[in-house]
Amino acid sequence: MGTPLETRQEQATEVVDRLEREYPDSTISLRYSNRLELLIAVILSAQCTDERVNQETKELFATYETPEDYANAPQEELADALSSITYYNNKAKYIRTACEKIVDEHDGQVPDTMAELTDLPGVGRKTANVVLQHGHDVVEGIVVDTHVQRLSRRLGLTEEEYPERIEQDLMAIVPDGNWQQFTHLCIDHGRAVCSARSPDCEACVLADICPSERGDSEIDLASGEPW
Repeated sequence: MGTPLETRQEQATEVVDRLEREYPDSTISLRYSNRLELLIAVILSAQCTDERVNQETKELFATYETPEDYANAPQEELADALSSITYYNNKAKYIRTACEKIVDEHDGQVPDTMAELTDLPGVGRKTANVVLQHGHDVVEGIVVDTHVQRLSRRLGLTEEEYPERIEQDLMAIVPDGNWQQFTHLCIDHGRAVCSARSPDCEACVLADICPSERGDSEIDLASGEPW
């Protein structure tokens, strides 16, 4: 197994440094042209690939342009437009009701605070963090998606299982100037090398400092299960 650095802070800094060299152009993969499109794309991306979301939002964003458009769209019509997205009925309802609230309580503008964003239907802390970071240039947390969750546990950066607790652990050890980029780096590395089922440890630039490295370790720290 790999040998992590002495402290979690040192481990986190080294992980960021190595992944930045490996993925110098790492950034958000969702496509959007304004804050509303970003919010809707992130809501749709829950348990769905960004690639699929990008395919579907191309036509969606051409059809619905304002919060009023979404708020006034019949549920069945909007759900039908999202039918290739996982949980499309629920997501259509979230989008409609969130846009109603944006129109009624925020003058048609996507809110710019964590409290106001998480008060919108279908918007949790992860979604709010993405919208704040990429829509408002406000970085007050770390987006913990499935890749961040998996890699941070495998790399020994946290033992927590739930995203909000993982985020608190990461915020204490990842340099704050890297909070936004940390997520993108983990996503790129998770897709390219450190997949959930078949991580390619031989090709991994972090293998020598990873306590889950499957060459020697018997346990995947992400799941707690044997390899």
